[in-house]
Amino acid sequence: MSIPILWQNPFSFKLESLFISEYFSSLNEDEINILKEYGLNLKISRKLFNYAKFLKDLNLLNGLEIKVIKLINLNLVKPISSETYFKALMNVVINLLLKLIFESGAVLHKLSLPVSKSFEFKPEIFYSIERNELLFSKLQHLTLSVMPEFNIENITIFLKVLAKNITTISSLELVIFSDYESGLYYSLFHAIIRIIKSQKQLKWFALGGVDHPYGIISALERQKNSLQEVIINKCTYNKEFEVLKDCKNLETLRIINCSSKLLNLLDCKISTLEVVDCPIDVQTSIPLILENSGLLLQRLSFKSGNFGGDNHKVLEALKSFCPNITHLMIKYSKFSIQLLELIGNLQKLQFLSLCCIVDDDIPEEELKIRVMKFAGILPLTLQYLELMDVWLYSYVDILLNRCKAPLKKLLIYQFNHEKHTRALIEFCIRNKALNYVGVHRYSDLDKNFRKGVEAHLTNVALVPWYRIIVNL
Repeated sequence: MSIPILWQNPFSFKLESLFISEYFSSLNEDEINILKEYGLNLKISRKLFNYAKFLKDLNLLNGLEIKVIKLINLNLVKPISSETYFKALMNVVINLLLKLIFESGAVLHKLSLPVSKSFEFKPEIFYSIERNELLFSKLQHLTLSVMPEFNIENITIFLKVLAKNITTISSLELVIFSDYESGLYYSLFHAIIRIIKSQKQLKWFALGGVDHPYGIISALERQKNSLQEVIINKCTYNKEFEVLKDCKNLETLRIINCSSKLLNLLDCKISTLEVVDCPIDVQTSIPLILENSGLLLQRLSFKSGNFGGDNHKVLEALKSFCPNITHLMIKYSKFSIQLLELIGNLQKLQFLSLCCIVDDDIPEEELKIRVMKFAGILPLTLQYLELMDVWLYSYVDILLNRCKAPLKKLLIYQFNHEKHTRALIEFCIRNKALNYVGVHRYSDLDKNFRKGVEAHLTNVALVPWYRIIVNL
């Protein structure tokens, strides 16, 4: 009963690569002799199971290829000094593995392409795909990464084969850093477009690195009734993106490292919006998106260096139109009165992550008053609070002494003072819900502070921040 589960995705395990030899138990004598001729001495014995048949998740780059390289280095009769010879051997081993997997009766659910620039699919791989009609019949997740130095023609042929055999993809991720002067890319894009158009229920789509999509985004017109989440990363504005306006069931939109023009055309109604490292037009585009989304918006993340400027209109739009926000992440905003008023107005807020800027001209007494007000207005629905501000270190005790929110997780930049110890212990005694306190500068914690806290907090774990951090 356990074997089919353990062998669904063995390449993701942090194991030695010797398990690959279990696949090779299905090789015939001629194929075994090919490996021996290359100087690879594998101990191959017949097994009770056809392990390849159980594979469901195949990652050709970060999974299979890395394991194959380790396997070769461990089992060579003598070291190989020629890089060309090593690449040839790697190609042989990977193609033999793929042939075994594809002809075993395996039914893949997840596929990540391609392998490195040194790899190429042999013709017999395409024949193996044709022999297993069920191989891609349940494929749900496809990831494709293309770099200019990769064998574009070889990958394109493989994608054309995929396009003929798959209609079940629900999530598609494309990362294409391309040389558009090459005619090979037009064939590649055409194959990708065919795949997009032929899917019955594409729900999740991500595109990164494309200056000119050449029909890839337009192809989403066929998926406008099924698309629920779209991620655009490092893409230049193009009119094709306007097709997203027609995606009536779009719930989540994530825009990362893109131009402001892309933000200007996205006036969809969504429940989750994430904007990272984009020039934010705080006067027009963002307030318009917030107004259109209104009561639907529940999760919002702004992480941009220029958001700390005049963001009054954005905060006002949030306060006026979006009272149902449950998850809010704002990085590099001013620790302003308007921000505090917004947080106090979000009575359904469960998750709050802030990294704020403090103007140099704010008097210390005024800053203390704002911290007091901030602690007092935190909604009683709040369960997760992340504050990664260096300046807040001096006011941690004030924050904890006045906070009444029933937090389960608290993440803060630094604790390292006797008054912090007392404040944290008292906060934990009052707040029976708290499970974790995550510290960004955990390695800098004073030993006495750590001992003092842990001695009093039997039900609360003091941990490094990365162990409990939650993203939107």
